[in-house]
Amino acid sequence: MESINGADTAWVLVSAALVMLMTPALGLFYGGLVRQKNVLSTIMHSFFMLALISVQWVLWGYSLAFGPDKGGIIGGLEWIGLNGVGAEPNTTYAGTIPHQAFMVYQMMFAVITPALISGAFAERKRFKSFAIFSLLWATLVYDPVAHWVWADGGWLRSLGALDFAGGTVVHITSGVSALVCALMLGKRIGYGEEAMAPHNATMTVLGTALLWFGWFGFNAGSALGSGALAVNAFVTTNSAAAMATLTWMTASWIRHERPSVLGATAGAVAGLVGITPAAGFVTPMAALIIGFASGLICFLVVEFIVRNRVDDALDVFGVHGVGGIVGALLTGVFATTAVNPAGLDGLLAGNPAQVGVQALAIVVVAAYAAGVTWGLLKLIDIVWGLRVSADEERTGLDTTQHGEPAYQGV
Repeated sequence: MESINGADTAWVLVSAALVMLMTPALGLFYGGLVRQKNVLSTIMHSFFMLALISVQWVLWGYSLAFGPDKGGIIGGLEWIGLNGVGAEPNTTYAGTIPHQAFMVYQMMFAVITPALISGAFAERKRFKSFAIFSLLWATLVYDPVAHWVWADGGWLRSLGALDFAGGTVVHITSGVSALVCALMLGKRIGYGEEAMAPHNATMTVLGTALLWFGWFGFNAGSALGSGALAVNAFVTTNSAAAMATLTWMTASWIRHERPSVLGATAGAVAGLVGITPAAGFVTPMAALIIGFASGLICFLVVEFIVRNRVDDALDVFGVHGVGGIVGALLTGVFATTAVNPAGLDGLLAGNPAQVGVQALAIVVVAAYAAGVTWGLLKLIDIVWGLRVSADEERTGLDTTQHGEPAYQGV
């Protein structure tokens, strides 16, 4: 108990609260982008995850993700129900904070990841199917991948794959799974033929601002202490987000001849995603480059490749999947032990092999997430059905799934 540091513990608990805020913030971000008849159901997708995955994490998720290693693939069930996870520090992961502080911090990452996927199938998925899918996905995709990349003995961690705060674990898994969901559910009725304009851009800007705010806990909190590494991650996070905001907005301005507000919000999120795996391994100047690359590449993918071909309703793959891939690869380019002695050098610091390790992690995680997601969706579609009926979709999910319109009397 003497080894617990109060400042480190306080920072991790504050960071956990910041990351918790990101999930309802995501609901606002997504909710503003859908049509009025679906806003409440869209927000509910994120809010519901706070409850569902928090319980899953306590019962078995944390043990599978971070429990004693079983062959580099999965954690054991020794910590099921948080058995043995108490006030004492766990020197394997965080020796200066209580084990439960580390557990609850990691819980908030597990909560937001399946919520991210929901943007791809907005306005057309049954709530029951969403709930079952999210529980199974968290158990069969998120928990194993978190173990591979972050847990002591995880096979990708043992290979040297770098992911400071979740570019691979959170964003590539959710982004690739979102693409599979969009393809399997098919396009919304009237997609490409009728207007599907966002019903409340102001709500989306507010959600973006709260996401940016919470992301300091997401990235700087991953230092698991209140020292210099947390400060570096804080600075790199803000730098990349700012650069990507400017980049996406400018690219959109050039293409559409107007500086899009929603384009700026998408750029901010792309930059935050891109810096996530790198935040604690790179310098602020490298963060600006990562922000620029994330903003530009995500814009190009969304604008010229995904949109009008796949109904990824809220651009989850184009922002989170692509942004996570860009960030993970560039971590292999810009990482330096001058920033984090516990990390590894990347290409520019004399270790070109790190790019190959990062690429391997990307391919393996993307393939695994896609395969399991496809299997889960096929099973759920056979048993319960994935998509609401055509009449329910036309009426809107707020009324047909929850019986509660977002705006009374409208």
